[in-house]
Amino acid sequence: MEQHCARTTTGSGPRVVLVHGFTQTHRSWAPVTRRLATDYEVVGVDAPGHGASPPAGSSFAAGAALIGAAGGKAVYVGYSMGGRYCLRLALDDPGRVRALVVLGASPGIPNAQQRAERRARDSALAATLEGDGGHTSDHELLRSFLDRWLASPLFATLPVEAAGKDDRIAHNSARRLAESLRNAGAGAMEPMWDDLHRLAMPVLVVCGEDDTAYGDVCTRAARSIGTNARLAYVPGAGHAAHLEQPDAFTAILRSFLAGIASRGGAHGEPALLDP
Repeated sequence: MEQHCARTTTGSGPRVVLVHGFTQTHRSWAPVTRRLATDYEVVGVDAPGHGASPPAGSSFAAGAALIGAAGGKAVYVGYSMGGRYCLRLALDDPGRVRALVVLGASPGIPNAQQRAERRARDSALAATLEGDGGHTSDHELLRSFLDRWLASPLFATLPVEAAGKDDRIAHNSARRLAESLRNAGAGAMEPMWDDLHRLAMPVLVVCGEDDTAYGDVCTRAARSIGTNARLAYVPGAGHAAHLEQPDAFTAILRSFLAGIASRGGAHGEPALLDP
């Protein structure tokens, strides 16, 4: 039996798969899902080791394949960690990815020493999730970790009510998130910069206008992909732009989907977004 990630589906029309960031679940996309499901079949995927999905083991590529097995042929939209997974999937299995949207995501850390340093930091964070040998409950460990995680400068512009902390705690396991951090963190994956030019499908790279940590990364990623890539900024938003400004983000996404919907068909071929 083929293993794949847990998913939920709503709406009808061309398929769009949404992949969340670290510590989240498919529910984090709810503000965007509601706005898309009137015209699209929206598939929300729990990333490996998150929500109801199995862990991916030690391979980042294997995690991307699990997401692809759940999503099928579709437009893939990934945020942060989810964006990195979607980039990996698009490189490894391009026939499955009709078009690609990455929000606040890095193709990796090219410098080997910096990658090792990031891997060490992620391992230390994972250790805090694993706790003190069973004396603290999983729920308490996760809540304490998320208090620190969401207080980082990266999420300084994310309103508390939009962060979905209770959902992250209710549907995740501290132990499995620790495993995900070690195996799917930016320090654990091989950088994809040198392969970005191989992406031939339409690509939209999105960044929050106020996301100083990822602004330059997103610009360089779009340039590295080439002329099939478009770069867009969400005004008034930081790293979690889809949560901070869901209307603006969804408008950008819808514009991109509409722009590629009529591609193909010139010689009797199906349009890119035919269901």
